[in-house]
Amino acid sequence: MAKVLNENRELCELKCEPYKKMINEANEREKQSLASIEKNPAGAEYKKLDLCTEMIGIATYYITINNLTVEFVNTKDNDALNNARKTIYKAIIYLEEVVSATVDAVQTDMEEKLAKIQQASVEKRFYLIRKLGLVIDLLIEAFGDNSKWKESFVELNGRFATVAKNLLDLKSAIKDSYDHNSPNHETSILYIRLIRRLYDTSATAYRDRYELTTHRIDDMRLAIQFLSGARRIAIALGESEEAEEIKKKGGVWKQKVEADQKKGIAR
Repeated sequence: MAKVLNENRELCELKCEPYKKMINEANEREKQSLASIEKNPAGAEYKKLDLCTEMIGIATYYITINNLTVEFVNTKDNDALNNARKTIYKAIIYLEEVVSATVDAVQTDMEEKLAKIQQASVEKRFYLIRKLGLVIDLLIEAFGDNSKWKESFVELNGRFATVAKNLLDLKSAIKDSYDHNSPNHETSILYIRLIRRLYDTSATAYRDRYELTTHRIDDMRLAIQFLSGARRIAIALGESEEAEEIKKKGGVWKQKVEADQKKGIAR
């Protein structure tokens, strides 16, 4: 049995080696890109979009290494998974540096930031966000339901939802979504649907974490901020009834946390 296990470990190492090499190469490209940004900040935003893509690739390699370890050695590679988790956070941070981490950012406040990446098509942005969302899903699946990081995934998904929304020029996307002749018509519709779903999911996740686990006021505050962001989108789309329903829900949640504060439940 020990001999078979050792053989499996050796085979696993052999299978993982190409991915480790690609990780090292990608890390080196990241260093070079950051050095280039420091030397010449012009176009830094586009370089950070590329760095986000680079981080997604690295995280994917780490998850693959874990999957190979599970396949050949029948155990998780927690180091690889933790490295993937940290790398995904780096990917999100690069996007936050480009478009901000404000959950319910006002579109007019985003115009200056979005102008700096106007050459990045909505299709490219949507593709990047879908790739990032996929690698997050793969990471959560790899960790499993009993992971100690389970609660922190609420934050991970929340920060992902925020950059997904802030990366989109909502005003232009809405215009294109109504224009059947626009080359961005379908992509804009799908992108808007995605961020609405992500915001709804994050609002619910933070509320659930507050009620079931933490009772932290910050969690409920973030839940309400995601509702506020979702309401801004509904207003931008001209959906007054939906916006009013979201406003009512936010009011109920606010009353809930205020009542909990009086009872000493919230902290």
